[in-house]
Amino acid sequence: MRIVVLGAGGARKTEASIVRAARMLGHTCRLVSAVGWPRMAGRFGRRIGAYLVESFEPDFLIFTRHAIELGEPTLRRIVRGRPTVFWYFDPHPKEKVVQLGRLVGSMCITYLAQVGWYRAAGIPEVRFLPQGVDPERDAPAESFPPQYGCETSFVGSGQYTHRYAVLRAVAGVSRLQIRGPGWSNAPTDLPVAGGPVYGKRLAQVIRGAAISLGASAHAEQDLDRASASNRMWKILGCGGFYLGPYVREIDHFAKDGVHCAWYGDADHAVELTRQHLEDPHRRQRIAQAGRSHALAHHTYAHRLELLLRGEGYPLPTIL
Repeated sequence: MRIVVLGAGGARKTEASIVRAARMLGHTCRLVSAVGWPRMAGRFGRRIGAYLVESFEPDFLIFTRHAIELGEPTLRRIVRGRPTVFWYFDPHPKEKVVQLGRLVGSMCITYLAQVGWYRAAGIPEVRFLPQGVDPERDAPAESFPPQYGCETSFVGSGQYTHRYAVLRAVAGVSRLQIRGPGWSNAPTDLPVAGGPVYGKRLAQVIRGAAISLGASAHAEQDLDRASASNRMWKILGCGGFYLGPYVREIDHFAKDGVHCAWYGDADHAVELTRQHLEDPHRRQRIAQAGRSHALAHHTYAHRLELLLRGEGYPLPTIL
């Protein structure tokens, strides 16, 4: 099959992981940047982007949210007569996201609780399809710089105050390092160690921490079902010990005490942090099992097989 992925360019973007997965499955695949060409070529950029899609003569199109940058008229022409799916990775609906979903008519989303919302917004076909591990990008670092060594680590954006409570609690019982964008105005009692980290540096940060934390950005995420940030997949892929927030049915992806650890609230996160810091052998065993499990069942190739068959992730009680 000939597949075009239309979205953002760049080696660390999810679009690149989808392309690698398609090629691993034996498909011919082209990535077209809907952001880069308009930026580089101005008013001709949309035309160039459309040409790169159509000249490839794809049998199947996969859009991410950035595809809308080519404009509705261009996209309507591109999708005519071609099976197309829009795969959306973020937790919050946006006007352009709904616009693109309606245009395509078929959408995969990574937050299960929103399936009904998007259907009610006028998108006929909405399926749940979480992100996954990219075996090429999400791999353990062989070593790490001394400054990355710590007991607990969190990598994520700092503008979301909902996550402060659990980070503050864990910082009270361990040497925590926080990294990511948006922490310049964070409370001074949160131990911010640096800015954004990607690729090899992210793998080194995960390797340097005894425990890699997850923390929801929004309160409603804690009430979701079987949904987790892409952070979880990167930590599992990089061989880290993941301690993240429990939501209903999340154990379909990784089991507590077997592949990772799930906490219910800040006090529970503190209890589990203490427990797992005291038992490095068990922690290492769980981290290794988590990586093996993710590679066996939760890669982008596994997800793409479902997407191309017109299926979502097979939860027993799917919406």
